[in-house]
Amino acid sequence: MADDAFHLTPLDIRRFDFGNALRGYDRARVDQFREQVANEVERLLRNAQGLEAKAQGFHEQLRAFRERDKAINEALISAQQLRAEVKEQAEREAQLILREAKAEGDRIVAAAHNESRRIEADLDGLVKQRRAYLLQLRSLVERQLAEIEAAEASPGPAVRAPAVAEPATIPAATPLWLDSVVKD
Repeated sequence: MADDAFHLTPLDIRRFDFGNALRGYDRARVDQFREQVANEVERLLRNAQGLEAKAQGFHEQLRAFRERDKAINEALISAQQLRAEVKEQAEREAQLILREAKAEGDRIVAAAHNESRRIEADLDGLVKQRRAYLLQLRSLVERQLAEIEAAEASPGPAVRAPAVAEPATIPAATPLWLDSVVKD
């Protein structure tokens, strides 16, 4: 507000004319004081410009920091959202893998049960085949024993006396083993 109302430059101070009056101030001392005031105003203006430049730099740095802070916050929010999405995706994939593993496990267990039932059926069949074979073998052995016992109980084949030699025929040679059977 004071800046808008009154702007005084060193040049204004140097060129200001106080006018002449009777018994006025010492002109040389007034000029010297005007010069000192103008120099001081120049120095203050340079300082003010330097401070204003520094303030402008600080404002730029502050704006950059705020933009960087905003970018970091946005990146952090994005990272949190991405983390949540990745976590959710990983949980969905884990659930899917668990379901697939459970289904595969159930399929393997069912296949094992089926294989077990098939092996049990094969084993039952083999046991039945063994029993049937043993029954047949027992029947065969019993029949053979019965035949042996029957053969032992029978008097044996009748031995005929050799016929009177026929004169015109030459007896055929019989093997020795057959002679021993006939004698017994």
